[in-house]
Amino acid sequence: MSPKTNIDCRGLSCPQPVLQVKKALDSITVGTITAIVDNDTARENVSTFARNAGYSAEVEKEGSNFKITIVKGSPVSGGETSSIGPAREGEIPIVYLITSNILGQGSPDLGQVLMKSLMVTLNEMTPPPLALLFLNTGVMSACEGSPVLEQLQSLSSKGTAVISCGTCLDYYKIKEKLLVGRVGNMMEINGYLTGDARVITVA
Repeated sequence: MSPKTNIDCRGLSCPQPVLQVKKALDSITVGTITAIVDNDTARENVSTFARNAGYSAEVEKEGSNFKITIVKGSPVSGGETSSIGPAREGEIPIVYLITSNILGQGSPDLGQVLMKSLMVTLNEMTPPPLALLFLNTGVMSACEGSPVLEQLQSLSSKGTAVISCGTCLDYYKIKEKLLVGRVGNMMEINGYLTGDARVITVA
């Protein structure tokens, strides 16, 4: 019989739930991991990590908690990937790490104009970027009121992963205002940064 492991991740802050689940998955060859989390960010982060690793992740709500069941040994995408951010075959993918909602130093108004110009330019790339990773005030670019929402929505529709740091969204209290892409965690972001992609930092 395949081993079953239960992990109580309630009360843990990002990225601890993902790290706990990864440790448990690494410790078995075949089996089922069930993680209990108590917030939406952890639910999204853990289930996304499992799916990116090539496994199914079924989420059930139990009262104020979420139960995430992950099966190792029944990959859903042909096996475990080598990194969280997958490479695209036959090309060097590009990842943009964006740490501010304006581009450059100086006038904030000019910085917003330059950021929008950059996003318009990225939409013209063939192929489009593999991912846009938003940290710090950069997460505001993917939220309500951002002047670059249209460009980000276009990039997302072309397959670009638009990922905003959950810790940053929580810090600025704007998670409910996220309109493009999804919430990510530092482990997933680091997977893109240390993967096969060429990383360009925008600050």
